[in-house]
Amino acid sequence: MTRNSFILIIVASVLFSLSIATLIGQRGAHLYGISTPVICCSVAFVIQWLAFLPAYHFQTERYYDLIGSSSYLFVIALALLLSGSVDVRDSVLALLVGVWALRLGAFLFSRIKKQGRDSRFDKIKLDFWWFLMTWTLQGLWVFITLAMALVAITTNTKEDLGLLGLLGIAVWIFGFSFEVIADRQKSKFRCIDENASSFITTGLWSWSRHPNYFGEIVLWIGISMIAAPVISGLQWVALISPFFVAFLVTKVSGVTLLETQALKRWGKDPAYLNYLSRTSCIIPSPPRYK
Repeated sequence: MTRNSFILIIVASVLFSLSIATLIGQRGAHLYGISTPVICCSVAFVIQWLAFLPAYHFQTERYYDLIGSSSYLFVIALALLLSGSVDVRDSVLALLVGVWALRLGAFLFSRIKKQGRDSRFDKIKLDFWWFLMTWTLQGLWVFITLAMALVAITTNTKEDLGLLGLLGIAVWIFGFSFEVIADRQKSKFRCIDENASSFITTGLWSWSRHPNYFGEIVLWIGISMIAAPVISGLQWVALISPFFVAFLVTKVSGVTLLETQALKRWGKDPAYLNYLSRTSCIIPSPPRYK
């Protein structure tokens, strides 16, 4: 890709996010005439750009994931602060997002601290505009993923949590637990020296090749279910959130990337090819044995 392509993606990411923010903020809290979602969106990008400067100077990606996770905490806290009034639904959404962000941030930071680097950034961090685009896309990730939670927290419509909200909490707990268990199983597998260059096929990983991503998608569906009862009109554009998460982990930075790397590494290994043929990609299901 060329420099102009990177710049185009940067501009498009910002404009797309601000457009979503404008639509979902029409019936909610404002500060000096600016809707709270627009403020939160702007802050999400500014955080990434400020972090990008020292990251590019020192040519490091070590704090990329940590900054991303921390951005969720900062943006959701800002939304609570500017919303004017906070009810049970708002508190639950903020708590669940906070728990997820803290867990994921700690997990990813400990992983890169142990590994020393993220090979995905070997070429990216050498190019100013490519690296800046990557940080900008993280701002897009933070805001769009949070869209349903943000609109619920900042809207003027307030209702009791209700049955759908309770079901959403249950769905979130299931998805979060699934993701945590999958990550722990893989980390434990990698800690064994003889498994350092192998692939995991046990535990949840025998039912899905990417059970952690399945859990990620499910927990954000739970967030959307909790938020849905207070959303109306153009605010429904925020429903892009769970679909965006699913698209991101399956087509962009998750499944596609990892499976391409895995095929390069184990593509000639009959055991891996057998694992591919018998194991579901995302949605867990019993292994298919012939």
